Formats: sequence, C-alpha cells, structure tokens
Amino acid sequence: MRAGYGAPDDGSGGELLPWSCAAERLERARNYWISTTRADGRPHAAPVWALWLDDAVWFSTGADSQKARNMARDPRIVVHLESGDETVILEGEVQEVLADERFADLYEQKYDYRPEVGSTVYVLRPRVGQTWSEQGFPRDATRWVFD
Repeated sequence: MRAGYGAPDDGSGGELLPWSCAAERLERARNYWISTTRADGRPHAAPVWALWLDDAVWFSTGADSQKARNMARDPRIVVHLESGDETVILEGEVQEVLADERFADLYEQKYDYRPEVGSTVYVLRPRVGQTWSEQGFPRDATRWVFD
C-alpha cells in the first residue's frame, strides 16, 4: 500500500483483517468480477456467479465467451467481489476441472440453478489476496501471499 494512503508500514497501529473475514465475504458474495486479458493486451472484466469452495473460487462460463477464450490463452486472472465497501481481490491462475455433484449441489443451493455435472468449471486458487473495509481503510488494508 502506498504511503500516501496512510497505511502503517511498520506493523504499528494497523488493524489487519484476518483471512476468515475475506473467506466469509467470498462465501456470501453473489457476484464475482473476473478480469482477464485479451490477446491484444486489452483488459476484459465480467461478472459471474461463483462459489468459494475448498479455498478457491469456482465458476463457469460458456466455452465461446470472451473470458473463456482469454483464460485458454492466459490463465492469469483477477477476481474482485462486487462490493467496494468490503473489498476482496484475488490474483492467480485458473485451472479447468469438471463440475462434480458437490459443486452442482452447492451452486444450486446458492443460485437456484443447477449446472450440468461434467461441464467445464474454472478454479482459482489464489496466489495473492487483498482486502479492506471502506470504514477501516487504510488501517485494515491487508495483503496475503499464498503458496
């Protein structure tokens, strides 16, 4: 965090948010913004429905969608929740997996829509996470780096 925001850089006075706050926000979110990069370098952002499951964001999109084409070429993405008041931003690389019964069941419970078992699902296990709250910023701005 840049010094100009007033976030403490020496550990004094900061009110770092625990990861459990980020995980809770990820679980209860309805819309997740996926940011990818087109072949010519232009950014592309679009909302999707998703699940926070097994410490990862799981979502699907049509195989011919812009984001699917972008991820096939470059799996590095950013996921951002829709709230700027309770911010969670995740970075990493997606992997394609097949939707299983557990994913389909949980997705149906959350969105009242059941994805097809065996369909392609994208999974983002974050490498970097950032979070803060509008009321606590910049004191509670927190960044994680994952293995």
